[in-house]
Amino acid sequence: MKKVKKAIIPAAGLGTRFLPATKAMPKEMLPILDKPTIQYIVEEAIESGIEDIIIVTGKGKRAIEDHFDSAYELEQTLISKEKFDLLKKVQEPSKLVDIHYIRQKEPKGLGHAVWCARNFIGNEPFAVLLGDDIVQAETPCLKQLINEYDRTHSSVIGVKRVPDNETNRYGIIDPIEQQGRSFQVKNFVEKPEIEKAPSNLAIIGRYVFTPDIFMFLDKQEVGAGGEIQLTDSIQNLNKIQRVFAYEFEGNRYDVGEKLGFIETTIEFALKNKDLKENLLKFLKSKIEEHEHF
Repeated sequence: MKKVKKAIIPAAGLGTRFLPATKAMPKEMLPILDKPTIQYIVEEAIESGIEDIIIVTGKGKRAIEDHFDSAYELEQTLISKEKFDLLKKVQEPSKLVDIHYIRQKEPKGLGHAVWCARNFIGNEPFAVLLGDDIVQAETPCLKQLINEYDRTHSSVIGVKRVPDNETNRYGIIDPIEQQGRSFQVKNFVEKPEIEKAPSNLAIIGRYVFTPDIFMFLDKQEVGAGGEIQLTDSIQNLNKIQRVFAYEFEGNRYDVGEKLGFIETTIEFALKNKDLKENLLKFLKSKIEEHEHF
């Protein structure tokens, strides 16, 4: 059985929730503290045993390629100023792993973005990681899914429970049977109406697929929102071979919308020993100010 060694990171979205900041800068380059969100995703892939990554980009995403490339002039300046700690941080992204790039020429949806990388994947199982979700876990989230793939030899979708009133924001699974953290699934439903959601188990940005998913992505069928939806192809794949859902362990941070991005930044800052004390003082002072209103 082939091992999961390749991963796709779709990064071609327009980032409309963060306009105007994302007019000239990819949303994947927005930093959580001093590291862009996409670097957290790449690091998780590497920690999970991924050896080759292809990032699907779009217009105006050149900054992502530059970030994972070497920066000779900057590095030489840091060397001359003997700022070796900063030098190490700057060089780190370009040394992580082999990263390849392909353009999604039109914004046709997540399913289409994954389809764009089909020639890179070939006839191998592969992972997909979305940049809107950062997951911190003892065992990397993707590694948990790969372990489940190794056990079942089937595609595995990462899921997490969400509040019932948020189910219309996600792909939701309709589970049949549960074994530990693994679910057999009857249906995968893209953004159902809240009252029609079959569960509160939401698909959260981590996937391991057999290459058979491309049979359905090849059809380029348009779904919800007028886009080619990945969830629709998962649903069709599930009709011919089992697709499991796995409720992964770990803390999931939604950095794809403003409040989640702010909350993530604060939580990561509170875990930073250099920032924690002063940030807590600041937050306490702000809480006291607002209590007087």
